[in-house]
Amino acid sequence: MPEGSGEFDVVVLGAGSGGYACALRAAQLGLSVALVEKDKVGGTCLHVGCIPTKALLHAAEVADSARESEQFGVRATLEGIDMAGVNAYKDGVVSRLHKGLTGLVSSRGITVVQGTGRLTGPRTVEVDGASYTGRSVVLASGSFSRTLPGVEVDGTRVLTSEQALGLTEVPRSVVVLGGGVIGVEFASVWRSFGAEVTILEALPHLVPSEDEQSSKSLERAFRKRGIRFHLGTRVESVKATDAGVVVTVEGGATHEADLLLVAVGRGPVTDGLGYAEQGVTLDRGFVVTDERCRTSVEGVYAVGDIVPGLQLAHRGFAQGVLVAEQVAGLDPRPVEESTIPRVTYSEPEVASVGLTEAQARERHGDEVETLTYDLGGNGKSQILKTQGFVKLVRRTDGPVLGVHLVGSRVGELIGEAQLIVGWDAHPEDVAPFLHAHPTQDEALGEAHLALAGKPLHAHS
Repeated sequence: MPEGSGEFDVVVLGAGSGGYACALRAAQLGLSVALVEKDKVGGTCLHVGCIPTKALLHAAEVADSARESEQFGVRATLEGIDMAGVNAYKDGVVSRLHKGLTGLVSSRGITVVQGTGRLTGPRTVEVDGASYTGRSVVLASGSFSRTLPGVEVDGTRVLTSEQALGLTEVPRSVVVLGGGVIGVEFASVWRSFGAEVTILEALPHLVPSEDEQSSKSLERAFRKRGIRFHLGTRVESVKATDAGVVVTVEGGATHEADLLLVAVGRGPVTDGLGYAEQGVTLDRGFVVTDERCRTSVEGVYAVGDIVPGLQLAHRGFAQGVLVAEQVAGLDPRPVEESTIPRVTYSEPEVASVGLTEAQARERHGDEVETLTYDLGGNGKSQILKTQGFVKLVRRTDGPVLGVHLVGSRVGELIGEAQLIVGWDAHPEDVAPFLHAHPTQDEALGEAHLALAGKPLHAHS
């Protein structure tokens, strides 16, 4: 047996959000764990996803605060963006979190196997000739940045989000291909840093998976910020030139810029890893599972971005914990996709949990009520000089089915919103809750008061 081979209770293939959460919880429950990772523990989210992009977004907020300081009576000037300094800040955040995570993994007695793993048996992962066998195997191999046919990513003029994180200068102009979460966040950052930004989105709205009212509110805010966008627009070709890129869309119109960011979603990393050969059922590259993350092969589970559904780090965490507890003999509650909170960290932020109004009406017909509370009536939002709303979607005389928020920092409110939707609360249940004044959290309370029939600060 090659050095490093061994038998474990759980072998996890991939140390991103889902994989390392599974490993940590399994070890906590007394199971022996091997965690296989080809790169760094923490995966996409920590190193080239959630954490570094949100660090850029905070730097962008600081830039906006300096640029707009006079409206608060503060005389500050923005001399420019030092990308070396921004990157040092961003990388420092990632480094500290990575150090903490590797220490945590080590302290739990988890065997970390560095290298590219492949499923070579129903319960066996092979890494550089060494075999790691588990009573259970968890597939957590993550995702990659997709592109479109005919759009060649060269890493210089045409970039993925991972490559965009490494830019050493602020581009003068950028075309963003895709108006989903990733495209919108980078567009927001670059505009705050001073770039001219144009978004091309094939669907009718930005952040098209959100409630239409949220999408329209974000679009209005982006227009006000000078971010251009073209909706219902498909790209025909991309040509890199000495000066930048030329993007041609259907109908023949062209858009020129220094850079093109390709942000058309993420695909599952499953090719060449032996999944199909071992009998694991795939659908367009995604691993098919039941609600408890069990694949078609007994004892083999899958979590995170390779499982169809929302590609969010916290979904992967929850699925990883679910699998660890199942393997340990507990009876955890399955992760409900409809109660997973979603946040787009642009300026303004868009946050939601539960059903959109359209989804609610599709399920319940006319038995749906909505209420929108404008942040104009919220003291803290006025202090922050942000605009937006809280929108509630409920079943008539029934529970709240969805909460949708737009405005600066509203992502911080999604925790209470998740509790409301997840516990099938009625507006009348929430109305008596007190919310500290002045906070944006009050807007959630005011919205529920209004929907319960006793508005306080809400305007009809």
